[in-house]
Amino acid sequence: MHDPVLKNVRADKRQLEQVLMNLVVNARDAMPEGGDIRIETGIQRLEIPLERDRATVPPGEYVTVQVSDKGCGIPVDKLQKVFEPFFATKRQGEGTGLGLSTAYGIVKQSGGFIFVDSTVGRGTTFTLMFPVYQGVPVAGPARDKPLPSRNVPMPRDEGVVLLVEDEAPVRAFASRALKLKGYTVIEAGTGEEAMNLLQDPLLDVDLFVTDVIMPGMDGPTWVRQARQIRPDVRVVFVSGYAEDALDDSADPVSNSVFLPKPFSLTDLLDTVQKQMA
Repeated sequence: MHDPVLKNVRADKRQLEQVLMNLVVNARDAMPEGGDIRIETGIQRLEIPLERDRATVPPGEYVTVQVSDKGCGIPVDKLQKVFEPFFATKRQGEGTGLGLSTAYGIVKQSGGFIFVDSTVGRGTTFTLMFPVYQGVPVAGPARDKPLPSRNVPMPRDEGVVLLVEDEAPVRAFASRALKLKGYTVIEAGTGEEAMNLLQDPLLDVDLFVTDVIMPGMDGPTWVRQARQIRPDVRVVFVSGYAEDALDDSADPVSNSVFLPKPFSLTDLLDTVQKQMA
């Protein structure tokens, strides 16, 4: 259901699409046997501040978007944690726990608010509130600059990171954080793909950030091979299975550090910054 007369909000269209996609995917996963996902939009005017979930929504006019499902619901003791990075109500292997964290960050960055209501066994509703934009609409932020031609060395203003992660949501989450910090990020989904990228002698890389356990070549394996042609590149290994993946008996990878999952954005950025120093 949609209000036929919605007003403008100031936000990036692509980012809002990502928020809705994340919420819809979350709703789908909450209904393994199938069901309906309801998306409603509307206008809400607040005459007094709305105090909720440790947030204060100022008085004013807001465009609201609600995404609802009739799924399994979220226990009360977990509701306050659903927006934390890498928190997930699913079993291990069923999801990364990044979708809601990403949605929260985008909504807050847009000056909006996001709330969740849920009852176990009955379903969940996420409510987004964006202040109505009274100014003249302007073009959204410019798209990410394309990578330079493979015939031109890449810029090194803040350092170049080769990010290798087989789970696309995790890779997108980390890539966005690093780009916002000012780094140039090159992405690869496998160790093999990373090795192919490194065959270009004009591709300058300062740091490898790689998952440890991946299909095909694991992190330590591809990094050791890459070091044969890029001996000075430093490394950040990321995994939730450090003791199994980086065995003490294996040849240690020099100039490398380990970042255990789950980690916060601050943890990731601090680790990368220290390795870049």
